[in-house]
Amino acid sequence: MAKTPKKPGASTGNTSGRGQRDLTVKVKTARGRKMSSKLWLERQLNDPYVKRAKAEGYRGRAAYKIIELDDKFRFLVPGARVVDLGCAPGGWSQVAVARVNALGAKSGKAVGTVLGVDLQEVEPIAGAELHQLDFMEDDADLKVKDWLGGGADVVMSDMAASASGHKQTDHLRIIALCEAAAHFAFDVLSPGGTFVAKVLAGGAEGSLQQILKQKFEKVQNVKPPASRSDSSEKFVIATGYKGQDEDDR
Repeated sequence: MAKTPKKPGASTGNTSGRGQRDLTVKVKTARGRKMSSKLWLERQLNDPYVKRAKAEGYRGRAAYKIIELDDKFRFLVPGARVVDLGCAPGGWSQVAVARVNALGAKSGKAVGTVLGVDLQEVEPIAGAELHQLDFMEDDADLKVKDWLGGGADVVMSDMAASASGHKQTDHLRIIALCEAAAHFAFDVLSPGGTFVAKVLAGGAEGSLQQILKQKFEKVQNVKPPASRSDSSEKFVIATGYKGQDEDDR
């Protein structure tokens, strides 16, 4: 008896990879869910950095941005005193704790300090000292130096202003926020210190670059691999802080 021919697309037992199911997660558009929300959720579910962060215990994929930046520039060294501005949810502080040896886990290495500040309360992080504080308050720099017991070696910021939906407005807001963080850094950094901050490409960052170049020996812009390719974000790395001039004090 002749065999019944198989329907097109039926399994043939082939394991070569052809005809296998697409493992990309697709999210159905539910009632009340905007298309933008659907696309964001799909991207999160399929993002290897999101999956890796969950597996390795980090509070967000942003942890890998500071890991990649530090792998390149080596500013989170054992014994360093670090200030993490806008530290919520805490991924950057988690990385800093391990790298500056804040818990003393690295025998024979200097023990560092990680101080996180944010407008909102942040869940505790072992090895980090977290404070609810607006870094733009008049005496915020004095409070931070008092908590640190002196100046900082690193001031880092992954802060972003609330999105308005207007690209140029959002760009100006984050540049203004970054400039405020830079001026805070000028008040708390020790000579030779490092400033790391997120900015958005868009044309207005030139004034920030000029300010930083006056205060630091070297200023560079980097887009780490963990930063999404479709994002306009990049990071400014300013090293070799020259210290405050007499006129600035």
